[in-house]
Amino acid sequence: MSRQRVEASSAALAHWSSPDGDPPTIVEGEGCYVTDDEDEEYLDFIAQLYCVNAGHGNERINEAIEQQLSRVAYVSSAKHNDTREELANELAGIAPGRLSNTFFSISGSEANEAAVQIAREYTGAPKVLTRYQSYHGGTYGAGNLTGDPSTRAALEPYGGTSTGKFLPPLPEVFDAEGEELAERAANHLEYVIRNEGMETVAAVLMEPVGGTSGAYPAPEGYFERVREICDEYGILLIADEVITGFGRCGEWFGIQTEGVEPDVLTFAKGVTSAYAPLAGVLVGPEIARNVREGGYDLGQTFGGHPVSCAAGLGALKVYRDGLLENVRDLAPTFERELRDLEQYDAVADVRGRGFLWGVTFREGDEPFVDPWVDPDAENPVETVVEEAAKRNVLVGTGRPATQVICAPPLCAGREEIAAGVDALGEAIEVAFGRNDENA
Repeated sequence: MSRQRVEASSAALAHWSSPDGDPPTIVEGEGCYVTDDEDEEYLDFIAQLYCVNAGHGNERINEAIEQQLSRVAYVSSAKHNDTREELANELAGIAPGRLSNTFFSISGSEANEAAVQIAREYTGAPKVLTRYQSYHGGTYGAGNLTGDPSTRAALEPYGGTSTGKFLPPLPEVFDAEGEELAERAANHLEYVIRNEGMETVAAVLMEPVGGTSGAYPAPEGYFERVREICDEYGILLIADEVITGFGRCGEWFGIQTEGVEPDVLTFAKGVTSAYAPLAGVLVGPEIARNVREGGYDLGQTFGGHPVSCAAGLGALKVYRDGLLENVRDLAPTFERELRDLEQYDAVADVRGRGFLWGVTFREGDEPFVDPWVDPDAENPVETVVEEAAKRNVLVGTGRPATQVICAPPLCAGREEIAAGVDALGEAIEVAFGRNDENA
């Protein structure tokens, strides 16, 4: 059987591609803006993939990369390197509580897989529990940790790992809000642990604030109760900070906005402001000792790449120079601007923290389209994203695509926030129409 030649506009195959997709070709970036190959400038209101936290074209990060290249470009991940060690020490200084040692990786998916392996070896238990409708990566291991049905549907026919799922602490899931929601959701997690067999559960893995699953924060008191449950049953709490880390929520790490110390923390994306691929797993002294004494006969060629670690050191310096404070100062303005969109009947909720926000769309109590039930249906939320792009503002859909995620670089100011939300409002009008009272 001969292969048919497929004509394509690009030799590079895009990730998360769609037959109907036509993404722009980005060739330049500066601050909160990117420019395509037709010289069209866009406000990057999604920081590409929630990762260019320091903004595009930062010279301090570029210089750090160049200096490392002039010294040594690559050192095996099985050996020590001064730049790698310096970054590990810097991370220990900003990490929550007693987290003090870093196992470097390449991407968030691989960091989460490494964290799970470390947790299983430390506890001797096989299972890891994650939220239904979560996202922890798209590789085979991390994809099975992921609770997003579309990701699992693509991977699970070909194999799986020992994972279990529990429900996220959302009002529509437990028909409750506030303290009652926190209690019901935490009690549900405890039920799942007991039902799975507490001795078989190594860890609970969660994002402090939902990422692509909707930028939702947990109700007050939820994480404190989760911490108590994990301690009671001897289970590790892993914070997935791939999106929420490095200032995105107003602190170095999102879990610090909850006042809870995890046993393990994974990171990626913002550690270098996405200027070079880097990720890792932060653990405390006891788990680090277990890894050292027992050995860890697994690794990745490019884990802790010196050039990436240099980019990380440069990014940390930029973050320290007022970016975290900028997020804390402007988060109320960001929230207020977005909540003005609730004037539209189609907007069901605005939720988030810091510079990570989601806008959800529903008709009454149901989404306009359930893309997990009917992936081929015409989705007005996708129209919102397209119309925002026509207004030179880049946003993205969440998982499921019943929501839009807004996550600009941390250097965004009031002008960028206003421009992004204004474009989003205009896009909502086109996709859903204006309310009668606003006509």
